[in-house]
Amino acid sequence: MFNRMLNLPLSGKSSIFLFGPRGTGKTSWLKSHLPYALYFDLLDYGTYGSLHSQPQRLEPLIPPTYDGWIIIDEIQRVPELLNEVHRLIEHKKYKFILTGSSSRSLKKSGPNLLAGRALTYHMHPLVMQEMGDKFSLTHALEYGLLPIAATHSDPKKYLESYMQAYVREEVLQESLTRNVGAFTRFLETASFSQGQLLNVSEIARELHVNRQVVASYFDILDDLLIATRILPFTQRAKRKMVAHQKFFFFDVGLYMTTRPMGPLDSIQEAEGAGIETLFLQSVRAINDYFDLGYKIYFWRTASGEEVDFVLYGPRGLHAFEMKRSTSITPKAFKGLKLFGEDYPEAKLHLIYPGKMREYHGAINVVPLLDTLKDLPEMLK
Repeated sequence: MFNRMLNLPLSGKSSIFLFGPRGTGKTSWLKSHLPYALYFDLLDYGTYGSLHSQPQRLEPLIPPTYDGWIIIDEIQRVPELLNEVHRLIEHKKYKFILTGSSSRSLKKSGPNLLAGRALTYHMHPLVMQEMGDKFSLTHALEYGLLPIAATHSDPKKYLESYMQAYVREEVLQESLTRNVGAFTRFLETASFSQGQLLNVSEIARELHVNRQVVASYFDILDDLLIATRILPFTQRAKRKMVAHQKFFFFDVGLYMTTRPMGPLDSIQEAEGAGIETLFLQSVRAINDYFDLGYKIYFWRTASGEEVDFVLYGPRGLHAFEMKRSTSITPKAFKGLKLFGEDYPEAKLHLIYPGKMREYHGAINVVPLLDTLKDLPEMLK
């Protein structure tokens, strides 16, 4: 068990939603920290069948004098349970922890996530701080940081099975699409958009399907928490900016496994997107675990000048440019310099897989390994 940085208010009285993709360790963490909690696993067929047909059966399963935590794992499988949970919170003062690896069905439920009566937290893949001396940058860039992938004897096979399980258990069970074959092909095509401006129409033409279908597929990835999209940073913009979003699978290992590689594919492009993905997933985790309040953007002008990531929040403004080369040329600073001209209050960082820190005016050049290690301090 890695010592995770997630910190839930277990001594409080408020119920909790804990969201996160499958395999990030939600259940293991809860069982470790709350070994005596009342636990209902909706991935268990018997529990699922009983509560799906009659959600009101939940109350008789709780001892009348029970005052501990009640954990319902994978609540999205029976969203109707939220009505019963809501009632039990109101009338019995029970405390629930509801885990979810999908938000799609919950969005359609009436109580709207218990009408604010539960606090929301997120669990992410591992970060360097949690792994300590077990962290390997080479392994992380190839296989990602899902806990099992980080320790499995055959992480590639695990990741392949992981994606198949998502398609089978989530897409099929929730009837999110009738054409699973087309959705599987879409996943491979989407992997070529990793870290790129998202062009839904172009992907639809490549797959020979309707644009609205492809748009709905991307929404499915968002709702299943296995992908995210980031917006362009346009606050106080002094230049004409792009309007498209950028797309990322949530874990670099999942991306590398999903993306087909052959003699005609660019290993440099794949590795560059991998570095960006590892940085992004680490930032998302640190931002949530320390409650830093940053919103994550990218910056790109209509003429093509770009900064890979912009973090904007009450603690400041940061711009990060990611490079895959171990040697830094003057051209590498162009986007950051332009961003610094438009936003002189920003802290500018160029991240690369080298070993030496450098200082070029307002731009700090920092090795990727050091960046991942120092992210909490950099962003605080």
